[in-house]
Amino acid sequence: MARDYYDALGVSRDASQDEIKSAYREKAREYHPDASDHENAQEKFKEIQEAYDVLGDEEKREAYDQMGHERFKQAEKQGFDPSDAGGAGGAGAGRRRRAGGAGGMGGLGDIFDDLFGGGFGGGGPDARTSVTVSLEDVYAGAERQVSYSTQTECAACDGTGAADPSNARRCGTCGGAGRVEQRQRTPFGQATTVTECPDCGGSGTTYDEPCAECRGEGEVRDNVTRTVEIPAGVEDGTTLRLRDGEREIHIEVRVEDHDIFERDGADIYYAHPVSFPQAVFGDTVTVPTLNGEVEMEIPAGTRSGEKFRLSNRGLPRMRGRGRGDQYVRAEVVVPDPSDLSDEERDALAEFASAGGDEIEYDEGFLERLKKGVFG
Repeated sequence: MARDYYDALGVSRDASQDEIKSAYREKAREYHPDASDHENAQEKFKEIQEAYDVLGDEEKREAYDQMGHERFKQAEKQGFDPSDAGGAGGAGAGRRRRAGGAGGMGGLGDIFDDLFGGGFGGGGPDARTSVTVSLEDVYAGAERQVSYSTQTECAACDGTGAADPSNARRCGTCGGAGRVEQRQRTPFGQATTVTECPDCGGSGTTYDEPCAECRGEGEVRDNVTRTVEIPAGVEDGTTLRLRDGEREIHIEVRVEDHDIFERDGADIYYAHPVSFPQAVFGDTVTVPTLNGEVEMEIPAGTRSGEKFRLSNRGLPRMRGRGRGDQYVRAEVVVPDPSDLSDEERDALAEFASAGGDEIEYDEGFLERLKKGVFG
């Protein structure tokens, strides 16, 4: 059996919807019970259909990515659509589940509490951190180490919260549930509320002496360092989700500004200096890209601000195929008069007296321009 729905369809977690649909069709043809000789064709076909029902729906897929396979399946068993839960990003509430967040809503409130890591309506990640990458990293993808602080089970007491784990026992008040029900009559009938057990604090366990390491909480804060993969084409501000056991870590990606390149989605923009003779007569120039230098033709008569495209020299598209383009903007450089030599001044004076670009150039003057007297 597949480990998760992505594995069932044989696609990566950043696959596009078109790739998911294509993979589903291919797998369905391969394992259709009416046409396949595979030993477990019917079971495989059912698994593929189940995977596509979730990944082929963008809302369900988002909930699935946030919750993970097991919690998503658990949510479905409870009889409601996880994509409608709102804020299903919470990965778990830790060992000590707290009751009473849903007031008198009883079982439904408990379901949301168990599945989404907190009170009714959802929760958030168990830890947050960030990572900074360069535009070159975005081009090729990269690996980075991230550190974060999270709650882990206390090793000293095996998560029981007791100084002596063998002394820990099921709470007699709540029967180990961590919650107690209270019923009372109202003008509208009998009302039932679920609250945290006052004797065990919601843990379901009691003991004579609390653990000195975790102070009876059963969990301790732990600093963790992990290596994460930064996908090529990632956008600034993207949140990556890292699974750490039952916990979910949110990692915000920050992309540094580049010295010479500007980004617009998958496209890259770059301004290249062009001398006056190059703009007039054209030239072949060497242009930097995120993947080395390339040669590019500057056509004769190029005007300042004119843009040229280098196809497929931009960034990868994170949820699509191919790359963007790099656009090169020609910036015609006007020389500083104080930097001109006498020969350059004479050439400019001759150009001005001849009427500038409105004259018919004599062959000797054009030849001097071609030799680059203006730089």
